[in-house]
Amino acid sequence: MAALNQITYIGHATLLVEMDGVRLLTDPVLRDGVAHLQRRSMPVRRSLYQDIDAVLISHLHRDHLDIPSLRILGRETNLILPAGSVDFLLKKGFSNIKEMSAGDTTKIGAVSILATHAEHHGKHPPFGPTADCLGFLIKGSQTVYIPGDTDLFPGMADLANDLDIALLPVWGWGFNLGPGHMNPQRAAEALTLLRPRIAIPIHWGTFYPRWFGWFRPSLMVEPPQLFCKEAAKRMPKVIIHILKPGSSLSLS
Repeated sequence: MAALNQITYIGHATLLVEMDGVRLLTDPVLRDGVAHLQRRSMPVRRSLYQDIDAVLISHLHRDHLDIPSLRILGRETNLILPAGSVDFLLKKGFSNIKEMSAGDTTKIGAVSILATHAEHHGKHPPFGPTADCLGFLIKGSQTVYIPGDTDLFPGMADLANDLDIALLPVWGWGFNLGPGHMNPQRAAEALTLLRPRIAIPIHWGTFYPRWFGWFRPSLMVEPPQLFCKEAAKRMPKVIIHILKPGSSLSLS
């Protein structure tokens, strides 16, 4: 039976990438709430995080590195994290940890993973360590770019060789974006550097402050639509797939 190749947008920066028999989970936040943030999408199905081969963590901010979610996965889970993270995770009871810096590669089954630069800052709040920030280029029968949190940077153009899918953050969890993030317009501009065959907007429609929906509910659904319009102006040949949290795209 052929391996299932698909991407599932679980929500925010949490994605399940299934490729060539390998199941990779990114920046897992599996709970219904983190600090002051509340999940506004459907709860995460258990089947989406069972039998994971590796977890890719882009940086140490709490909406990307959620220790209780990692404990749900198990303390022996294979964790791939940015350089500067290992001592912090060892103290939390995790033992199967691999640190990477931009330019490093590793193999998980039939899939290779290249750590890439991310234009972001990586201190874990409030008193945790400062570590690198990474994106990941996953290479198997398809090539998938997951940038983590980042703003545009010139090196994106170096990732554009035969890139099949770019998973681009288009918002965050509040009214405004701080430095080191892309809004819909900046994400569409990133397409001109990356030149993927397909783009999927992420980082929207999932977590918001508990009082958020009373003020600007349009931000729960608007960012990917704006990205789609901007992408059509800048890179009309790129196919845009808007996935609601919990939905999947087949890579076949």
